[in-house]
Amino acid sequence: MATTNIQPLADFDWDSFENDGVATADKQAQAQAYEATLNNVNDNEVIDGKVTSMNDREVVVNIGYKSDGIIARNEFRYNADLKVGDTVEVYIENQEDKKGQLVLSHKKARQARSWDRVNAALENNEIVKGFVKCRTKGGMIVDVFGTEAFLPGSQIDVKPIRDYDTFVGKTMEFKIVKINQEFRNVVVSHKALIEAELEQQKKDIISKLEKGQILEGTVKNITSYGVFIDLGGVDGLIHITDLSWGRVSDPHEIVKLDEKLNVVILDFDDEKKRIALGLKQLTPHPWDALDPNLKIGDTVKGKVVVMADYGAFIEIAPGVEGLIHVSEMSWSAHLHSAQDFMKVGDEVEAVILTLDRDERKMSLGIKQLKADPWENIEAKYPIGSKHTAKVRNFTNFGVFVEVEEGVDGLIHISDLSWTKKVKHPSEFTQIGAQIDVQVLDIDKENRRLSLGHKQLEDNPWDKFETIFSQDSVHEGKIIEVLDKGAVITLEGGVEGFATPKHLVKEDGSQAQLGETLEFKVIEFNKDAKRIILSHSRIFEDVARAEAKAAKKATRATKEGNTNKEAAPQIKNVAASTTLGDLDALAALKAKMEEK
Repeated sequence: MATTNIQPLADFDWDSFENDGVATADKQAQAQAYEATLNNVNDNEVIDGKVTSMNDREVVVNIGYKSDGIIARNEFRYNADLKVGDTVEVYIENQEDKKGQLVLSHKKARQARSWDRVNAALENNEIVKGFVKCRTKGGMIVDVFGTEAFLPGSQIDVKPIRDYDTFVGKTMEFKIVKINQEFRNVVVSHKALIEAELEQQKKDIISKLEKGQILEGTVKNITSYGVFIDLGGVDGLIHITDLSWGRVSDPHEIVKLDEKLNVVILDFDDEKKRIALGLKQLTPHPWDALDPNLKIGDTVKGKVVVMADYGAFIEIAPGVEGLIHVSEMSWSAHLHSAQDFMKVGDEVEAVILTLDRDERKMSLGIKQLKADPWENIEAKYPIGSKHTAKVRNFTNFGVFVEVEEGVDGLIHISDLSWTKKVKHPSEFTQIGAQIDVQVLDIDKENRRLSLGHKQLEDNPWDKFETIFSQDSVHEGKIIEVLDKGAVITLEGGVEGFATPKHLVKEDGSQAQLGETLEFKVIEFNKDAKRIILSHSRIFEDVARAEAKAAKKATRATKEGNTNKEAAPQIKNVAASTTLGDLDALAALKAKMEEK
């Protein structure tokens, strides 16, 4: 192959070739013209740019500069609707880094302007967009214009929120409701945006409401006193008593959250916008379905649903209840509370006492399932029969006792003891104690027995009549001193009474409590069981007898001087009488002095 010698052109312009075939002067002119088409930008400046492209990781933004800037996609996470062509604000961090790349930040641009924009939004009542970043105590943290704002849980929605986590990561519209300039705190609300709209919806809905109207609603909230139903912008309340014809202890037993159900409008208030709803009214009343053959005297079974001190309510069918009054629970009259017999949840059997289908009322009794103890009272507790009873109560006049359940009796205070003067029954027995009794009388109409305790023993006053005869003298002890006298106990435990003037001793002093002295019976009354005694009468009688004897002797002397012939005979008679009396009195006096 032949070799060709190539020679360079002698007139080739190498300077022009190195400048892309453009003369230096022309190249400079072109550079100046290109520079004129670009924006003048400075570092640390915030300007607007246009999104030219984007992917999951990056967003390319053109700010009209010689190169585009690339921004991480997560800086736009608050704006899920970002698309190519949108205008966004950017912060110029560096016009040209080491790689010659324009460095931009959308986050810093928002932060630079955020506080001014937040304040302007509050002043202008503006609706803003915010990105829910995370949960916090009592609410959520929201990114608004790059500023972190607090969204209280109560301001998320008009209905209670049960799961806050469902809102994390969402972009929502908010209204700025409060700003603390000193601490740069911002509070936002989403609920405020929908309340105005709901208010108008409520007015429209309430204007169309009618009593008896049936609507579909959703269970919004359940409380201890009822259920709130969302009727499509307005709430109504089903009170717990209107959930079911039967008694409801917890509304959760009837409905559950978010459940859709039909309700009937019972009442509403235009001014307060309160709507009362009913659920049970959509079903027939249980009383209407009650067995038509059910009548007074029939026995029914039911469950105790409510207890009160005065009785128990028994549900014999859902929504059909009867009351067992405490007085119908036992033949005994000593029940103080229905809780003594039953409790909620108990299954009981009872007899229908009254039945009013129109008023939907029924009264029941359980004591009627047992025989009335007063039906054959004369046969079971005949007059004179002896029994053991339980002391139930005291009064000033006697003791109330229970012979058996439903059979009560009274022991009068005078029938407790033959001999002891009982001032109050508590001196003789105590409540709850057992006491032997004898039936004295039967009052069937008032269901009360007259009972006695002392009648179980022979009447000692028959014997006392022979012992404590009038003018007999006995030893006694003063056991009680009263204003009107003193009580003296004598042999056999019987008590007597002496007035103050009969308690004067021979030396003129008054007998004292606890002293043992001789007493003369001056009155014995068997029927009244009364013995009146006197200590002073003993020495008074001796003195009276001595005075009487002396008087007789003086009279005899005078008569002897006037009739000397008869004197011996008269003197002998007088002397005989006087000596006999004096001997007896002297002996009694000696005995007293010896004691």
